[in-house]
Amino acid sequence: MATRVQLVEAGLADEQEKPIRPWHPIQGPSDASTMWYTVLRKRERGIFIGTLCIRHTDRRNLLIERGWEEIPVAEIGV
Repeated sequence: MATRVQLVEAGLADEQEKPIRPWHPIQGPSDASTMWYTVLRKRERGIFIGTLCIRHTDRRNLLIERGWEEIPVAEIGV
């Protein structure tokens, strides 16, 4: 998991286009903050899929119960 800014700085994306494979964008508001949102991932068919989820909600708890894992902010990067 990485932010668009991190991917741009690493030369793996630009401001207008989607990042290059194996990176895939996660849908969410452009001003999403890790103060309010958490980044979750789950390994499916050999790759990681990810999502944003508002912290402290039943949906987040349900995803955790279904095998999703929360990514600590310090681990978000290229």
